[in-house]
Amino acid sequence: MSSPRNGRDSPVTLDGHGPGTGWGGLLAPRLAQFAAVARHEHVTRAAQELGIPQSSLSRALARLEADLGVALFARRGRTVSLTPAGRTFLASAERALAVVEQAAESVRSDADPASGKVAFGFLHTLGWETVPGLLRAFRADHPRVRFALIQDYGEAMLDRLRAGELDLCLTSPVPGPESPELVARRLDEQRLRLVVPEGHRLAGRKRVRLAEAADESFVTLERGRGMRSILDTLCARAGFTPRIAFEGEEAETVRGLVAVGLGVALLPPPAIPRPGVHELAVTAPRAVREIGLAWPAGQPETAPVEAFKRFLLGRRGQLLPG
Repeated sequence: MSSPRNGRDSPVTLDGHGPGTGWGGLLAPRLAQFAAVARHEHVTRAAQELGIPQSSLSRALARLEADLGVALFARRGRTVSLTPAGRTFLASAERALAVVEQAAESVRSDADPASGKVAFGFLHTLGWETVPGLLRAFRADHPRVRFALIQDYGEAMLDRLRAGELDLCLTSPVPGPESPELVARRLDEQRLRLVVPEGHRLAGRKRVRLAEAADESFVTLERGRGMRSILDTLCARAGFTPRIAFEGEEAETVRGLVAVGLGVALLPPPAIPRPGVHELAVTAPRAVREIGLAWPAGQPETAPVEAFKRFLLGRRGQLLPG
């Protein structure tokens, strides 16, 4: 955007700012003054409403007209009336002031201790049972707090935290010292299962060593997902590299692929048992994923966010149903 210019074709500046401020920075402090004078059609009464000296208001209006290069008011003694250009400018000024007022009310409402908003992210696999139960328990004591709920995979949620789109998230793996811009606390761990189709050679078993599946084709999540990283790590500990047949975006799709015989999978337990599959406890290596709470380091928190964070931290070891 080009800088507003005055009659001498040099950049107009706002008091205390350098050249190149732009029309938004130049005009914003004066819109309420202009609107007040337009409303009263009298500089003295407008100055009284605004709580500033009449002389200061008169100078501000004169400078506004000089910067715009148009007359906004026709002056008749102590009274003023809008020119056609002034009426056009007033309509836009009032819309701009209304938008600012609405934005201020919105952020004040979001920070209200009783009825503010929390932007909360969580893994898809926690959305069936865990998160609804947590929200119900929290809302028993905070019934008016509102939530913006985001489901995503772990790394994507951490990126949203860094970008300021989320206040808190439940994620796995739990970020560590490699992410100093985030704070994280381990809350619980979830045992993983080897999922096989009905009729599979292992389907009659309750437990299995992961090495017993070394010759199987695996159905898993895409690279970059936390569960994919866990699968690769556990298979390496078991002494083999998994042969990947299919990759999906979320756990229940993977279960469906297992159910129709397209491979086996390593997954957290389902909220609702899935027909067509059998799930075995993995005895070696120890197969778990950690679930943690993460939030941006050093960022001021509203009262609702702080309350929900304390609530979640208080569920350490009891986060997951059962």
